[in-house]
Amino acid sequence: MEKILWRRSLQLRDKQQAWQESPEGRKMLELRRSLPAYKEKDALLTAISRNQVVIISGETGCGKTTQIPQFILESEIEAVRGAVCSIICTQPRRISAMSVSERVASERGEKLGESVGYKVRLEGMKGRDTRLLFCTTGILLRRLLVDRNLKGVTHVIVDEIHERGMNEDFLLIVLKDLLPRRPELRLILMSATLDSELFSSYFGRAQIIHVPGFTYPVRTHFLEDVLEITGCRLTPYNQIDDYGQEKMWKMSKQAPRKRKSQIASVVEDALKAADFNGYGPQTQESLACWNPDCIGFNLIEYLLCNICESERPGAILVFMTGWDDINSLKEKLHANPLLGDSSRVLLLACHGSMASSEQRLIFDEPEDGVRKIVLATNIAETSITINDVVFVLDCGKAKETSYDALNNTPCLLPSWISKVSAQQRRGRAGRVQPGECYHLYPRCVYDAFAEYQLPEILRTPLQSLCLQIKSLNLGSISEFLSRALQSPELLAVQNAIEYLKIIGALDENENLTVLGRYLTMLPVEPKLGKMLLVGAILNCLDPVLTIVSGLSVRDPFLTPFDKKDLAEAAKSQFSRDYSDHLALVRAYEGWKVAERDFAGYDYCWKNFLSAQSMKAIDSLRKEFFSLLRDTDLVDANTTTHNAWSYDEHLIRAVICYGLYPGICSVVHNEKSFLLKTMEDGQVLLYSNSVNAREPKIPYPWLVFNEKIKVNSVFLRDSTAVSDSMLLLFGGSFSKGTLDGHLTMLGGYLEFFMKPAIAELYLCLKGELDELIQTKLLNPRMDTHAFHELLSAVRLLLSEDQGEGRFVFGRQVLTSSKPSVLAAQPASTLVSRTDSGPGGDNSKSQLQTLLTRAGYAAPTYKTKQLKNSQFRATVEFNGMEIMGQPCNNKKSAEKDAAAEAIQWLVSGTQMGHGYINHMSMMLKKSKKDHN
Repeated sequence: MEKILWRRSLQLRDKQQAWQESPEGRKMLELRRSLPAYKEKDALLTAISRNQVVIISGETGCGKTTQIPQFILESEIEAVRGAVCSIICTQPRRISAMSVSERVASERGEKLGESVGYKVRLEGMKGRDTRLLFCTTGILLRRLLVDRNLKGVTHVIVDEIHERGMNEDFLLIVLKDLLPRRPELRLILMSATLDSELFSSYFGRAQIIHVPGFTYPVRTHFLEDVLEITGCRLTPYNQIDDYGQEKMWKMSKQAPRKRKSQIASVVEDALKAADFNGYGPQTQESLACWNPDCIGFNLIEYLLCNICESERPGAILVFMTGWDDINSLKEKLHANPLLGDSSRVLLLACHGSMASSEQRLIFDEPEDGVRKIVLATNIAETSITINDVVFVLDCGKAKETSYDALNNTPCLLPSWISKVSAQQRRGRAGRVQPGECYHLYPRCVYDAFAEYQLPEILRTPLQSLCLQIKSLNLGSISEFLSRALQSPELLAVQNAIEYLKIIGALDENENLTVLGRYLTMLPVEPKLGKMLLVGAILNCLDPVLTIVSGLSVRDPFLTPFDKKDLAEAAKSQFSRDYSDHLALVRAYEGWKVAERDFAGYDYCWKNFLSAQSMKAIDSLRKEFFSLLRDTDLVDANTTTHNAWSYDEHLIRAVICYGLYPGICSVVHNEKSFLLKTMEDGQVLLYSNSVNAREPKIPYPWLVFNEKIKVNSVFLRDSTAVSDSMLLLFGGSFSKGTLDGHLTMLGGYLEFFMKPAIAELYLCLKGELDELIQTKLLNPRMDTHAFHELLSAVRLLLSEDQGEGRFVFGRQVLTSSKPSVLAAQPASTLVSRTDSGPGGDNSKSQLQTLLTRAGYAAPTYKTKQLKNSQFRATVEFNGMEIMGQPCNNKKSAEKDAAAEAIQWLVSGTQMGHGYINHMSMMLKKSKKDHN
């Protein structure tokens, strides 16, 4: 083996020398020598050979990303160690891993996939002789799952470490633990702008090397300079960004209002203290009414026209906050006579969720006389170098996920970037010639920015991370995360652990369950992994593959702002059963049929679907199916695991199995309905959900994949489910203190039914859980023996019409015909007007019960009798119930209410203990709902 490796190493050395001595190779070497990193080559290689960990801080333009991995590869090949050398270089984004690998391969005079390759999710170019692999951080983490010691890897380079993504911080803890076990392994951390001391002290005072960068000078213009130079005038009305018709709520958010947004309050003090005396009165007037909540579409359009008409040639890079902004601004610019003229302007977008082929277009140089404008998110801040950029427009904001651990809700909000990010954006303008950067915010606001962005591990939910920790046998989750560079707050960690216990991935002692072990093998969120597994076990895999793939890519349903009604009509043809997820299945199935006739694009065009998303769903389905085959849960015989793919009740139940505890109750009132979750109280549906257009949802519950806090809490996608689906396919449930009373989620969800029916659900749930557990333990087991159980479950699901008859008070309020019920004889009453459900007297108890069931408050009519007594009748939902005669009006109303309560809970003996129990239970329930 040693001889083979030696011969291979010699071949690699000869090939490298031949390239370096060829005319093209010498020319390429001259180009590389002009980069600042080349001057530090010897110092860098010496430091790497002498130290296990080296931290390289290199300024923008120094060439560190392309050169340092090459220096290591070249020196190893030169030393005849090429065949045993294996360098992994991680990048935070797919596009940078791909574009950097292409660049390095061309500098080595090779095709991609020879000594240099890349691997990102669903794509890769890697050969037998690949010695330098560029990959995303997630790919390296997945390798660590199966190869704890990174056997055979000689160097790990983690690039753009300053971005502090979740994966990067996790990777650092794992690598820090690995280094003592692999003393020969070299770890190189690289960043354009790095808090070097923080990283150095984390790795025991590791050596820091600074590589000076080279960028051409960039002239910086802040908002006050832009306004002064261009003479542009800001008013309270010309700054509101036009997001089109369906974004009216978004536009209204930008309107001046009394309550300050987070964006505005962060810079409020800086603006108050600012001095703009050196600027003209019009500029000062404009700054006085500057609206920090707006991106500034009008100002961007004005500036772009200015640059296109008056400035020298060169591409323009515009930093926006997200897909909505990019799309809406692109539409606006297309309507401009100059910017929308394709013979003069090439308008492109760059966003992380775009197809790789589309993203690559930003690197192409346009024809002579055509100005390239790229609208991008912060993806273009680092790693990606668009060579011909001369002008940068920076809105100063980025969409950032923050996590409210107290309410267990992720929030996706635009926030101000850090000073480091602003410098990176500015640096993009000076790569090829002197550039210009227009910051669309005042200098005093820049001065108020934080130095660095908050690490992702401190601002996002941690479920997947906790699962990875357990899968790598890294011990206690809390203890492991306490060793992070900056450890997350304890409440966030506890929420994640609690969630993993609720879904059955961890047991009470925080150990991985059988289900948990399977979930670590699937590169999706735990809840989506659960859905895949049970879809395979219950033989309805095909639609579940589509749903999970669809939830892992950008929403394929498009809503162009000028064709909103048509787009909604197109989506509604796929939905007829209160489910975004089933609508997705039908849209995909239609696309698949059209693809067979080579009409896929036409189908997408007619139905307002994204062809890229459809293709991504198709690729992911294949990947997930392949992973499930590796687990042995499915085999090549597609007929078996799709035997029940036509059963929509079962598919709905499987969706519930995956998305639980993402559960929301549907509370109907007379005209519409409210939605409530346990943590948030009332929530809303995103406007593009099929359920958002429904006047009524005839189900008691919605399960959802994602909720997000913008101003209110919104559910992005949802599927309506019945009581039976929730009881059998939700989490565990237990008996309450009454016969026929079942509770879930610590008593938040309650169901009331006849004791025999409760026993039936308990029994079926137990057997179903046992089947799933047994199948996971013996993946090749034939489930035919469980046919009767599964038939019973399917029958129960299909027979439950979804009216929520087990939700207390709901099932009995169905009569719309007025009826009068006479009171029972007084002798059977047990302290009818005393303490009971929902309050300290029967009137408030009745009101609580009715409100909880989604009905209006009751009304009372009281009549004085001849014997000076009073008798009251209570009316609700078209019914009238009469009470016993009483001495005064107040008591009569209470008695009528007590009679109504007795009728509502008919069939149950209303003893003192029962009433007191109901009181406590409903008070608690009411408090939870509020």
